[in-house]
Amino acid sequence: MLHEFWPLISVFIGIIVLLLLIMQFQLNTFIALIITAMLTGILLGMPYNKIVTTIEAGIGGTLGHIALIFGLGAMLGKLLADGGGATQIADTLIAKLGKKYVQWAMVIASFMIGIALFFEVGLVLLIPLVFTIAKRMNVSQLKMGLPMVTALSVTHGFLPPHPGPVVISKELNAPIGKVLLYGFIIAIPVTLIAGPLFVKIAPYLSRSAFEREGDISSLGATKSFEDEKLPNFALSTFTALLPVLLMLFATIWQLVTGHESGPKNHLERIIYFVGNAGTAMLIAVIFAIFSMGILRGKSTKQVMNTLTEAIYPIGMMLLIIGAGGAFKQILIDGGVGGAVEHIFTDVRISPILLAWLVAALLRLALGSATVAAISTTGIILPLLQTTDVNLALVVLAIGAGSIFCSHVNDAGFWMFKEYFGLTVKETFLTWSLVETIISVSGLGFVYLMSVII
Repeated sequence: MLHEFWPLISVFIGIIVLLLLIMQFQLNTFIALIITAMLTGILLGMPYNKIVTTIEAGIGGTLGHIALIFGLGAMLGKLLADGGGATQIADTLIAKLGKKYVQWAMVIASFMIGIALFFEVGLVLLIPLVFTIAKRMNVSQLKMGLPMVTALSVTHGFLPPHPGPVVISKELNAPIGKVLLYGFIIAIPVTLIAGPLFVKIAPYLSRSAFEREGDISSLGATKSFEDEKLPNFALSTFTALLPVLLMLFATIWQLVTGHESGPKNHLERIIYFVGNAGTAMLIAVIFAIFSMGILRGKSTKQVMNTLTEAIYPIGMMLLIIGAGGAFKQILIDGGVGGAVEHIFTDVRISPILLAWLVAALLRLALGSATVAAISTTGIILPLLQTTDVNLALVVLAIGAGSIFCSHVNDAGFWMFKEYFGLTVKETFLTWSLVETIISVSGLGFVYLMSVII
């Protein structure tokens, strides 16, 4: 019996060690993940020399696919922010929809911006706008802030080119275009439920939270733009959505023609090439260099400096994602997936539900949504090979699970708490609850999609 469950016990011990290293000893997350991967490999009985090569393979395999998209995504987001495109999108939507629908405007703006910007970048960019609007319209900062973080979280968990969905798609060999298409369909109702609709009842759960005023002085001086120097709304929107449009076009073409196995002619080869995530991101960045840089009167040197600055903040993030890939590979090569498959052989449980459960448990334990998502693939991959489940939906189920109940071991929890000036209890009743609603409703819509398609 012990032998049968030992792989899972090893993973549990590894996670406990990881938590101690990060939370108790304040060790760098990248180093902690590598140590945990090595320890877990030893506990799983892997040969010592294979542990190192497995870690190297895990890091290389994960970063080899994501580094291009991740790097270009950071550049696109920085160009959009520094060029005033993100500000224009938010300002225009809020001005057009007015005070009555200002929450919906914030959701739409955050959703559009969140596609191009990583969660932390979008949060830092939009929070000053949230505070300004709240003061101008004499409403609670949190009333504006919750819809904003909801949209950013949903895009982070469900939509490429964000790292989680991209890496999971690659690991499960799921078509990233379908992940994007289905992700959009699911993301819209999930955002509305966890954002504007939840905000209507949230004050009854924690009225004091909606009476507090936050502090964003730690962000420093907020970059401001003169209206005449902002790019127009159409150009800003097109720049932000260009990679998504290219990937969606290629995916829809595949679905309409039925040529999902590969291109059948020269035109389709071009369409599939342009619709590839890496190519689409590169085209979008090149376009943004002109639309958010050169056309704004910036010199080539200034634009290139923007691109360089975009990469600095993601260096450690890339290492952490790579280390998550190493941990995932240890789980695969160490036989954890096989143990899970054996345990659930005679248990009737949906692969979609299992994927969500594993991701949610790892999210609770590890804190990082991306690391939880990547690690989940290493556990459930063997089980998926014996089913005919839609892999794109499994990717989205993992994405939903990886957002579940952010709490004290997640950096996002503390960012939200400090920016909005909340207590820990109030943060649980707002931020953590929003993340949980996103996760659970996301699972529900994934199930609904599995019935329809």
